[in-house]
Amino acid sequence: MRPTALQVTFCPDPDPSEPGVLVWWGPPDPAEAARRRGLPEGAPGRLRCVVPEDDRLTVTHLPVRLVPLDQGLPALTSLAVGRQSSDSLRAWRTAGLIAMGHRDGSQLDRLAELLPPAANPISRDGETVWRPGPLLRTFLRDTHRTFARPHGRPDRLREVPAAAPAEVRVSATLRPYQLEGVGWLRAIAAARTGGVLADDMGLGKTLQTIALLAGRPGDRPHLVVCPTSVVGNWARELHRFAPGLPVVRHHGTDRATGGAFPAGSVVVTSYSLLLRDITMLADQDWDVAVMDEAQQIKNHTSQTAKAARRIPAAVRLALTGTPVENRLTELWSIMDYTNPGLLGTTKAFAKRFAEPVEQRGDTGAAGRLRELVAPYLLRRLKADVATDLPAKQESIVACSLTSEQASLYRTAVSRAWDTGFGAGIERHGRILKLLTELKQICNHPAQHLKQDGPLRGRSGKLDRATEMLAEAVSEGAQSLVFTQYRVMGELLARHLAERLALPEVPFLHGGVRQPDRDVMVARFQNGDDPPPILIVSLKAGGTGLNLTAASHVLHYDRWWNPAVEDQATDRAHRIGQDKPVDVYKLVTGGTLEERIADLLERKRSIAEAITGTGEDWITRLDDAELRKLVLLSEAEVAE
Repeated sequence: MRPTALQVTFCPDPDPSEPGVLVWWGPPDPAEAARRRGLPEGAPGRLRCVVPEDDRLTVTHLPVRLVPLDQGLPALTSLAVGRQSSDSLRAWRTAGLIAMGHRDGSQLDRLAELLPPAANPISRDGETVWRPGPLLRTFLRDTHRTFARPHGRPDRLREVPAAAPAEVRVSATLRPYQLEGVGWLRAIAAARTGGVLADDMGLGKTLQTIALLAGRPGDRPHLVVCPTSVVGNWARELHRFAPGLPVVRHHGTDRATGGAFPAGSVVVTSYSLLLRDITMLADQDWDVAVMDEAQQIKNHTSQTAKAARRIPAAVRLALTGTPVENRLTELWSIMDYTNPGLLGTTKAFAKRFAEPVEQRGDTGAAGRLRELVAPYLLRRLKADVATDLPAKQESIVACSLTSEQASLYRTAVSRAWDTGFGAGIERHGRILKLLTELKQICNHPAQHLKQDGPLRGRSGKLDRATEMLAEAVSEGAQSLVFTQYRVMGELLARHLAERLALPEVPFLHGGVRQPDRDVMVARFQNGDDPPPILIVSLKAGGTGLNLTAASHVLHYDRWWNPAVEDQATDRAHRIGQDKPVDVYKLVTGGTLEERIADLLERKRSIAEAITGTGEDWITRLDDAELRKLVLLSEAEVAE
């Protein structure tokens, strides 16, 4: 009885000096079944296999697909296996992980005992049955030999040539580093594996990805999942750079609820709809699946990350300027989407990399991790490759507390210490509550007290921001103002419009409908009478938007993570900017804001060991360290 599930085995070469091949077989069309799983297609052939039949072992002559070892192994080891996977596929995936050093080699003998009959071939001369032990040892020998060759190592993905300008099918002139990125993406796609394009903000990850999509065969649709705020931007960029690609906006109440998407089309949807429509989206056979702003799937236990891993695609890509924001497990989660199994299980990853690097600063472990992910993660920094960008000048602007702010600040700190912080999750929550209170007090007493006003004269930070923005408006410059709080954004919009005699100061936040958001961005960028100030919620507008009309960026309140602030700043300082960009970070002197301004720059080391980003740290401080961080310095209070 012929198996219907996709089977895989390893066939040694008759010539011991040559590596063997991986073989997919079983269903009526094994090549199609393998392709749907994201596995490589090889040359057709026939092979004698030992297969179960009527509870006996028999020799059967079956059609197969022969795949060279160095082509098939990365796809096999990155394949996510589920309950529908055959025992032979599970067994050889485990063998591949052992061979590549991602599993304990001592498991090999146990695997030999459990190797199912369907995973055992007969030699090509048809005379000798390979028993499990020798077969697995030959597989390990061939794997190590193959991947020690220059052409067989995964590093070859970083040695591919740049794409030739004449071969790139987009309506744009790509910079040299972008052509290199397109060449790398094509190599990832040709290997039928996954990759993380982690270029610095503003270097054109979207354009490079569109160049890849535009050059694909077009026999299946592509999927792009992004934050709601950039669904419209993706659609516009696709129409602009690749007008020949059909675009389907899977968004809104009139979106498709069933059936297949057109072959060759690019389906753009949001993370919220990925969750809502996961059953339909996971049933589609995608060519390239792209997770934009992939920090959205950095928590591997989240429903969003689990949904992303369910999407079947020949090629999986993740785009993010911050593959690590807080902890190395975020990198694991993103890589587990693009290359399942590459970094092992979460427990193994924590023991092998996360704990040594984060807790002990182990540079050796960091180096090994960097080497492991390097073929599948491409990251270029703006300072290294985009030297033609105008200068970015960053400044810390000190502000004073008013007496009202100082009184509220002292009260909040005293109350927190009188109550205590507790331990565990309770401590974490209470520290975050205190930090939020203090930041809101530094912003404006009205925000902390939930008041509509009055606003003028009660906050040193608001007064300073008003002065700076008034100067920018008088110069005819446009400014972005970032705040993480919607309430503060609304207070700022009303106050600045009144004080600077402006018709309105628009505020882009998560509650703005997508069509209105698109109009707001277009008016600021290209309007006949653009508003001189655009207030942006850090979460709603800190990623994916092009706001190069601005030459001033003002961070009204500080984020706990420098990577998030850098993302927001790069809405203005990115490709297309033709003016110098001045970045101002408002800091209230004598408070936690001033001390965090110093600490933030010193807490980037863990993530920079791998990709050059920042990390979360503040709730891990003990009471003494926390007290030094938040205690008010009375000399900084304005009289």
